[in-house]
Amino acid sequence: MLRHFALAPGARPRMIRGQSERRVMDDTQPNGDAAKLAEDKARIARQFIEAIPFSGALKMSLDEIGDGVAVISMPYDDALVGDPRTGVIHGGAVSALMDTCGGAAVMSRSEGPAGTATLDLRIDYMRPATPGETIVARAECYHITRSVAFVRAEAFDADDTRPVASATGAFTVMRAEGGA
Repeated sequence: MLRHFALAPGARPRMIRGQSERRVMDDTQPNGDAAKLAEDKARIARQFIEAIPFSGALKMSLDEIGDGVAVISMPYDDALVGDPRTGVIHGGAVSALMDTCGGAAVMSRSEGPAGTATLDLRIDYMRPATPGETIVARAECYHITRSVAFVRAEAFDADDTRPVASATGAFTVMRAEGGA
């Protein structure tokens, strides 16, 4: 069950596959420290994405962020088409979306790092994304050690019952000086 979830400021609400209701932070009212930590992690994750030039070039948008969970969308763009005959988005753009979403999920962990980089990313492409549709990636950082974070991700178009792609990855954990 998804917990510790917060909607990014300015993002439109979106149902995530398997999520029947939105959970905000916790089942109980968050105390001031928990709310501030969630806001800080969301801000850091947004800055992380904005600092990556190709995220802007691909028009990625951070839709939702929570403790170890990120949702990022990428609108359809003719400039990203890999096959002009079909209008299908190039797999490299989908890969970049899933990689960025995975990094944001790592950065949003409450005990998360000061920085991260991709060590390994395996992507399984299940089907082509439907031409003209926005692709949405959802990543979860499900385990973090002193030096490595582990992530699972899926990407969908408007058909949220059939993934466009799924991924697993490992990301570095860069701690702030003096951090554990």
